[in-house]
Amino acid sequence: MGLQIAFIIGLAAVHIFASRLRKLSAVPRSAWLSLAGGVSVAYVFIHIFPALSDAHETINAHGLLAVLEHNAYIVALIGLAVFYGLEQVATKYSHKGQQENPVNFQKLKGVFWIHIGSFSLYNALIGYLLVYRNNELPAIIFFFLAMSAHFLVNDQGLVRHHRDIYLSKGRWVLAAAVIVGWLIGLSVDVSEPIISLLYAFVAGGIVLNVLKEELPEDRHSRFWPFALGALSCTVLLSFS
Repeated sequence: MGLQIAFIIGLAAVHIFASRLRKLSAVPRSAWLSLAGGVSVAYVFIHIFPALSDAHETINAHGLLAVLEHNAYIVALIGLAVFYGLEQVATKYSHKGQQENPVNFQKLKGVFWIHIGSFSLYNALIGYLLVYRNNELPAIIFFFLAMSAHFLVNDQGLVRHHRDIYLSKGRWVLAAAVIVGWLIGLSVDVSEPIISLLYAFVAGGIVLNVLKEELPEDRHSRFWPFALGALSCTVLLSFS
């Protein structure tokens, strides 16, 4: 339990203090952010995606969504699609786009809270899933490291879209969300198939949220740090 408390505070602290690392917001993209992106993606492909096969069997065994042949993978795809849609909305109405298409401030504020609300749910799910790594020391360590790297990448994207309001309010909401999710996980126990579905949804979100930060040309992302992060995480997971 002590280790979990330390890790959940650490995850919350990423959102609270990441904005102080101003070099991460620089263009060309910080090598550290590309490294973190590589770690996050590798964790999904080497650890989470293979686990989706087991999740699929678990879901089928309990009759949950058994009618869908590839249920766990469909849920992962839904997670990716949901965050892609939210990103499109945020990009369209971001402060950066105000100069070309002036919009009502209340509308911008509404988009911000939709964006933050979705990421709060996302963070809460990650906090909730941390509870289910309790008896697996290597698993909880890798989960913490991968999610910390992922939160760092997400934070920079949110600063880019909503800078002032995110720094004053949004980061605190996201930090609180991961703690609330963890507390709910301690008090609300759900079945293994439900955990598998939550895991799949988060996997899809991680893939989208990392790749959308690394792929656009205007980020001037760095391939070699990204590859180093992915390779390092892959090696560690393969031999752990």
